[in-house]
Amino acid sequence: MELQSRYDDLRKQGLGLIAVSYDPPATLKQFALSRHITFPMVSDPGSVIIKRYGLLNETLDPKTRFYGVPHPGTFMLDAKGVIVARFFEDAYQERNTVNSILLKQSDPKALPNAMRSETAHLTVQTSISDTTVAPGKRVSLVFDVTPKRHMHVYAPGRHSYQVIAVKIDPQPWLKASPPSYPPSEIFLFKELNEKVETYSKPFRLVQDVTILATPEAMKQLGAAASVSVRARLEYQACDDKVCYAPTTIPVNFTLSLSALDRKPAGGGL
Repeated sequence: MELQSRYDDLRKQGLGLIAVSYDPPATLKQFALSRHITFPMVSDPGSVIIKRYGLLNETLDPKTRFYGVPHPGTFMLDAKGVIVARFFEDAYQERNTVNSILLKQSDPKALPNAMRSETAHLTVQTSISDTTVAPGKRVSLVFDVTPKRHMHVYAPGRHSYQVIAVKIDPQPWLKASPPSYPPSEIFLFKELNEKVETYSKPFRLVQDVTILATPEAMKQLGAAASVSVRARLEYQACDDKVCYAPTTIPVNFTLSLSALDRKPAGGGL
């Protein structure tokens, strides 16, 4: 179980970890013993906490034993107990990896597995949050982009220019989520008296992808020991006077596949 394998790392960073489940205490105790779990697990009888936070999975039949299960996800709280971030999925089989969550909360430093690319307009360090993943896990592709002097690329906004974007090569076992863009700057085209959302300083673009655990995806994956996630960064750069031709930077990550944990996992884990 990934959370247990990362528990010591989380504590070294000053982070705590608590799991909430609708299962009774006896079930949680048996689950914890079977997987050697040492972090706290809280039973939520009747899914009271789950319902209070609006997390109840209403797609499940109330007549089944699975009713009461929440949408899987993670809340991050500060020292005062205030929620500062949340990461949730619709499908109960899917989870963010610990690394994927942590990189969204930390300073934008390149990850150890970063690959560097350079064009006439910018440099980019491309990395991925995890290199080993199980079906159902969401991982993050990270693009740390540094435009060159006097250069800018386009951010999402109220304009028709080509926005810098990550395009994922489609695979039947892969789901791409909407990318995460940082706040942009306003660039003034003096000649046109036009204000446009851009990036001219270093910034981080995060693109999440999920290795699906649906029956169809598992059939496609078969007994594969690894998968390749192929993508490309597309952008158009401009300086103070000239807009250059659109540019594409291809990237490819090979992920080792770990076995899917098929033991009963309880309602909230």
